[in-house]
Amino acid sequence: MSTTQTPPVLAAELAQAWADIQRYHPELPDLAAPESLIGESSSACGHELSFERLLHEAVHGIAASRGVRDTSRAGRYHNRRFLAIAEELGLDHPEEPHPSSGFSLVTLTPEAKRRYRPTMERLQRALKAHTAATSSDTSRTFRGPAARHGSSGGGVRVKAVCDCGRNVRVVPSVLAQAPIVCGGCGKPFRIPDVVGAAAS
Repeated sequence: MSTTQTPPVLAAELAQAWADIQRYHPELPDLAAPESLIGESSSACGHELSFERLLHEAVHGIAASRGVRDTSRAGRYHNRRFLAIAEELGLDHPEEPHPSSGFSLVTLTPEAKRRYRPTMERLQRALKAHTAATSSDTSRTFRGPAARHGSSGGGVRVKAVCDCGRNVRVVPSVLAQAPIVCGGCGKPFRIPDVVGAAAS
């Protein structure tokens, strides 16, 4: 299986799973760049990509559409407003909040598992195929300190810009998998060439 083919397939499955969530929660905004979730991980939002993680991100999407501030401490602490929306989407946090991440580590309720079973099975197949295609020879590759310490997806983020002046921080390999499109102007973000460095 080609590694160049797999990320678009996984991105398409992520987009379809997001659409499945939108069927039950129409106020959920569209997912502009599903490929941006591939290879990303965060201790506050779950360590690996899964349907549960996608539903977690959907909670943030609905909070944003409602103008609700659902986190604090630079996005690490997930508050009770996050938890209230998470419960609407079929996520639960049965214990007391974690001192540093709050209610971030939510889990699917049995009802949500039943509702989304076909979606979860489809996404799981795509994730397995992606993992098989991208982990063929990990003994001869080096992903840097971010990967060793389990932080942001194993790469250094750089600034990507679009023509309207907006910018995002992104791991270059994630941007290389598929375009990330600006929600403001509809054009893709790009990593600018360093003209000054090339000229000298």
